[in-house]
Amino acid sequence: MQTVVTSPPYWSLRDYAVENQIGMDDTLSDYIRSIVAAFDEVRRVLRDDGTVWFNVGDAFTSGNRRYRARDRKNRARAMTVRPPTPRGLKPKDLIGVPWRLAFALQEAGWWLRSEVIWSKPNAHPESVRDRPTKAHETVFLFSKSQDYYYDIEAVRGPRGRRLRTVWEIATEPLKRLNGQADDHPAMMPMTLARQCVAITSREGSVVLDPYAGAGTALLAAHGLGRRWVGIEINRAFVDLIERRLRGE
Repeated sequence: MQTVVTSPPYWSLRDYAVENQIGMDDTLSDYIRSIVAAFDEVRRVLRDDGTVWFNVGDAFTSGNRRYRARDRKNRARAMTVRPPTPRGLKPKDLIGVPWRLAFALQEAGWWLRSEVIWSKPNAHPESVRDRPTKAHETVFLFSKSQDYYYDIEAVRGPRGRRLRTVWEIATEPLKRLNGQADDHPAMMPMTLARQCVAITSREGSVVLDPYAGAGTALLAAHGLGRRWVGIEINRAFVDLIERRLRGE
């Protein structure tokens, strides 16, 4: 594998209604251990000059409320089960999940090379009235070794400058050719996936997504002339990936 482009299930934010999912009812420490263990296996199959693009969203503590009500502005947020508030945190605390994961992966031996802010100009509105509406997520760039493949010319920033660490990329809700909306609550934009694949992989090399979801990273790899491997435990999402690969 030359590069990994992935976005694991976010902790305490989504219920994908499938056995053995992570992030829904396990503790924060168990969730982090699961991710680190999975990436020990990723490192085993990754080239020495390989990299990982790792997109993950943050969460707020639930105040030990074990459910989350449906929000008319964001239907996918409803959950019937939620993890308890992590020890040492207070109700309404921002947890810092991305950086907790980043430090754990760094401690496990990965090189933490960059933090990218994915800014969403069309972010979901929120009903909160005591903080700013969240309109970004974090994408980390990790490498297996100190030296790794990175094509600085593959993607340029505004006005042709070298790429900066803030990427303004709109979310891209997907509708199939039959007009039906795909029911995946957290689909990675194709623009984001293509950008990551282009920067850290060569044509003909292999791209891995161990949490394939809707398959966006796999389609991006295919479109850029890369080979790909995807892993997904949700049968409905596997069907979605197959439909998208067929162009349906």
